[in-house]
Amino acid sequence: MPRSVEKLREHIESLFGEQIVASACAYDEAEIEVSPGALYAVMQQLRDEASLDFNLLLDIAGVDYATYGQDEWMTDEASNTGFSRGVDGFSAGRLGLTGIYGLQPIESNTGRRFAAVYHLLSTTHNQRLRVRCFAADDDLPMLDSIVPLWTSANWQEREAFDLYGILFNGHPDLRRILTDYGFVGHPFRKDFPLIGNVEVRYDENRGRVVYEPVSIEPRVLVPRVIHDDNRYADPAAEEAPNA
Repeated sequence: MPRSVEKLREHIESLFGEQIVASACAYDEAEIEVSPGALYAVMQQLRDEASLDFNLLLDIAGVDYATYGQDEWMTDEASNTGFSRGVDGFSAGRLGLTGIYGLQPIESNTGRRFAAVYHLLSTTHNQRLRVRCFAADDDLPMLDSIVPLWTSANWQEREAFDLYGILFNGHPDLRRILTDYGFVGHPFRKDFPLIGNVEVRYDENRGRVVYEPVSIEPRVLVPRVIHDDNRYADPAAEEAPNA
């Protein structure tokens, strides 16, 4: 019989103490935040402690928390008039937030911008756990690699590096995995322009593919919208229609 999510959270807090920065229960799972200096030790104990036995690493997700929680377009009902597209102005969704097209700078070096989120599963206890760890330096985000603990972390850490620029200290082969070797930047960062930095075309005169500065005019076509997951909505908390 699996333990309740709340009991799992309390048990982990009692084991790790000050190594846990924060903990919560959300979306039917326990989640903890650990300090970057304690990441490897905590992950190792989560795997090896018999009362936890998180033997499977399901996923590592990189996250860029810049402008987190800010949206551009809110409505409580559907609209048939649409919304203005590509509007100039002070906005969280402008292209290149810190680049030449940017209108809203990102607060620098907060130590709360880049994070890796680890999803663990204990097949012994039928429990799941989310572990979040923020990189201390926004300019050069770096965390310890957990490849020695779970070999499946190899490609997952490479993906977080490729898309977000998060470095993993001790990784045996940290190189790009999805983009080209000559790709400029990290495309899932909030300040990466949606039009990209370079464009590719085939040059008949040279007989090869060439890279050139992007020629597309920068625009934001879709506003940033925050969606709630209805699977976890509380019907009792919602106002009944026509009440």
